[in-house]
Amino acid sequence: MTSPTPDPAEIARLKAEAAQAAADAAAAKAAAAQAALEAALAAQTEPAVESSPQPLDAPTQMEARTPGSADPAATAPAAPAATEPQDAPAVESEAASGYAARVRDGYAFAGPVLPVGTYLDYPTEDEPHPAGTKTSEPIPVPGVNVGIPLGLLNRHALVAGATGTGKTRTLQLLAEGLSTAGVPVFLSDVKGDLTGLAEAGAASAKLAARNAATGQAWEGRAFPLELFTLGDSEGTAAQPATAAGASTGTPIRTTVTAFGPVLLSRVLGLNDTQTSALELVFHWADAQGLALIDLKDLRSVVDYLTGTEPGKQELRGIGGVSSATAGVILRQVSALEAAGGSVFFGEPALDVHDLLRTAADGRGVISSLELADIQSQGTLFSTFLMWLLGELFEVLPEVGDPDKPALVFFFDEAHLLFDGASKAFLEAVTRTVRLIRSKGVGIVFVTQSPTDVPEAVLAQLGSRIQHALRAHTPADAAKLKQAVSTFPVSPLDLTRVLTGLGTGQAVVSVLDEKGRPAPVAPVVVNTPAAVMGPAQPATIRSVLSASPLMPRYATAVDNESAYELLAKRTEEETARAEAARAAAEAQAAAEKAAQEAAKAQAKAEAQAAQEAQRTAERLQREAQKAAEREQRARERAAERRQREVEKLIGSAGRQITRSILGNILRGR
Repeated sequence: MTSPTPDPAEIARLKAEAAQAAADAAAAKAAAAQAALEAALAAQTEPAVESSPQPLDAPTQMEARTPGSADPAATAPAAPAATEPQDAPAVESEAASGYAARVRDGYAFAGPVLPVGTYLDYPTEDEPHPAGTKTSEPIPVPGVNVGIPLGLLNRHALVAGATGTGKTRTLQLLAEGLSTAGVPVFLSDVKGDLTGLAEAGAASAKLAARNAATGQAWEGRAFPLELFTLGDSEGTAAQPATAAGASTGTPIRTTVTAFGPVLLSRVLGLNDTQTSALELVFHWADAQGLALIDLKDLRSVVDYLTGTEPGKQELRGIGGVSSATAGVILRQVSALEAAGGSVFFGEPALDVHDLLRTAADGRGVISSLELADIQSQGTLFSTFLMWLLGELFEVLPEVGDPDKPALVFFFDEAHLLFDGASKAFLEAVTRTVRLIRSKGVGIVFVTQSPTDVPEAVLAQLGSRIQHALRAHTPADAAKLKQAVSTFPVSPLDLTRVLTGLGTGQAVVSVLDEKGRPAPVAPVVVNTPAAVMGPAQPATIRSVLSASPLMPRYATAVDNESAYELLAKRTEEETARAEAARAAAEAQAAAEKAAQEAAKAQAKAEAQAAQEAQRTAERLQREAQKAAEREQRARERAAERRQREVEKLIGSAGRQITRSILGNILRGR
């Protein structure tokens, strides 16, 4: 809750009211003194002593403070503190002046109110306690009741305070009041002592004294309770507990897909780059119709996209993820599984409508999530609760500002949600807190200091119940100063008030029905009606055996999802790859055989060609030789004929020559 800007007119009005209150107190003091004097003269009465408020000193009982001491000037013993509620109106008539009257009027809302406590009046020098009481202790003013308008609880609230100041009991009181008003409640039982809501509280002398001091009309009552646990239940309805006070409950599960990459990256401790890579993985799985039910589904998808060739090709098409980033995601998923986180993810997943139930008598059912190991799994638990809020936002219709919330969600140990959170995660939380109010859901953050909650979230909270803050160190003092600065303007010294509150006391600041800050009011927190501590094992067994949700969610189922589908796809791809490889090998063998056949054929053809060539060459040589022989034969025949011709010619020539010579000689 942010502090509004001081208005000069408001400050002036407060100063005027304070001056008037001082004047009224002075007049009352004078009247009281006169009455005391007259009483002393008459020797009939003695000054009364007011009792101090009764704080909560333990989870299961309330202790009464020692009554304030009487005026030192008085010689008579103090009268005992009032023990009956009917004494309250007389005290109110005297005390309901000044700031007490302003608180009474400021919390007189027209609509239904969720009770918180009785106004705790702090004395001042100008306005001491009524009837001349000199005690420095604050006293409750019966009849001046402080509460939160039920119709404004969807504006959210904060319950804060140091360890041991009563935050858990305040949480229980608010849950009881909401249930009585017919509003379903979801809360996380971090300390394991809220199962007592199923048992009616028992009256005691100390409890009666405390209620007499505050004027609270108290009656022990049990409330309709549904016990939940994260993941698989360790017991059964017949044997739900392993030790006194230990309990199990209906398992709450969800799917990895429903949880989403932003919340899951918060649980895994991923940085912005790794978160973006995880978002790519979720996007691809969604596009492929692969349901991410449990962590083995997520791991199988990452393995497929980064470890197989088809997956790598798919991943390159949507942006790609480095092997180093994939390795980080896989290691963190494996670490989460080893730490037991795997039991939170699975089916059947919780239907958040089951958190919106009312009992047969009209009271809202209080759904209590039992958290047995908050220290080692705080981030996971708180993030899981954030998922529930996100689911409620998704499924519930818009209702605006209803007369009462559809559900009030208590977020205990809220600092675990924000420690080390990424910017994207904080933006998601802030957006959910801002928008879910229109769905009729109120959120109550419970933590040790308001500074545990980011400013963007704190600004959305309309009401605050601030228990005591300690300032033992400079850091504590700085936080105290910051906490005081976030309250509306008030005449109270909040630094003194907040450090002086006892167990079971708190400072309340709410918005009225017009959205304006009501007066800041210290209160004694009302006494819860149920047992303030763990319920008996028999009661827990009764609650579990009567649960209508246990049969539906007790047994986990492992439906076909990404793990099975990718295994089948990988098997098919492997078979296709084997077939393709076999076909390729057969084709290669055929090609090799064809090549060898071609080589053989070519070799044979080459050999045949060579043989033919050799034969042709041989025939050619033989033909050439035959031609040469024939040529030589012809030449020899020609030579022979020539010789014969020459011989004939020679013989004929010789005859002719002889004939011619003979004729010449004969003188022819």
